[in-house]
Order: sequence, then structure tokens, then C-alpha cells
Amino acid sequence: MSEFFDWLAANSWLAWGTAGLLLVTAELLSLDLVLLMLGLGAFAGGIGALAGAPLVANALIAVVVSVGMLFLVRPSIVKRLHTGVKYADGRAALLGSSGVVTVEIGVHGGRIEMNGEEWTARSALDGETLQVGTRVSVHEIDGATAVVFPQD
Repeated sequence: MSEFFDWLAANSWLAWGTAGLLLVTAELLSLDLVLLMLGLGAFAGGIGALAGAPLVANALIAVVVSVGMLFLVRPSIVKRLHTGVKYADGRAALLGSSGVVTVEIGVHGGRIEMNGEEWTARSALDGETLQVGTRVSVHEIDGATAVVFPQD
């Protein structure tokens, strides 16, 4: 058993590199960038081992690099990844959409065609009647009913 520890002491760079590889590979499952930063710290510890630094120094290098990456590098990467166009889905994607009245919208509702689909609809203004062919905008979605108002 002491032969193994002697070999490990002589080849600690390999242990650090293996730990780094495992952490970077595990990052592919989490996609949170934490394990990536820890893996890069392990690689830095391995570089220290290749340079001939003692185990305590390698561990200190790994910890300092990992913590530095977590607090200095990761936030800016996460910020970049989360900026851009927001994807609207479900109800939010339909708000503001245009449609055309296909069945007169009266007191009991009616129907519109919006984005190539037929929807039940009612007017956003109580008592307003919208004739067939009127262009409307979606104000909100109430269940499966589009609440609309006429476009100018």
C-alpha cells in the first residue's frame, strides 16, 4: 500500500488532472458552471505539482484558483449567458397578437383567427360588438378565450 502512496506523491499532477477532468465532465450534467470552476482549480493544482510544489501548496493553489474563479469569473459568464432576447411562450407569446374576427363578437362572445388558429374571443370592453372582418389585438388570455379590442 505504501508503494501506491509513494507513486501518488511522485505523480500528484496526475491525481489533480484526473480530479479536474472528472469535475469538468460532471459540469456537462449540471450546466451551472460551479464544477467547471472547481475543475479549473484542480488543473491549477496539477500545474503546481508539475512545477514541483509540495502537496499543501498544490491544495492551496487549487483552493485559491477555484474560489477566485467562482467569485470573479463565473458571475460575468452567467450574466452573459442570461442576457439576450427573452423567449415568450404560452399566454405571454399571444399578448399583443393580431387577429381577425371570424364570428361576430357580442355579449356571448365570438371567434377570431389568430396566428392561423381559431380562438374563442370576447371583447375587452363590456357590451361592445365587433363585426366579422374587424382586426383585433389580444389584450389578455382568459383560459382558452382571447380577450380582444379593435385595432385602430
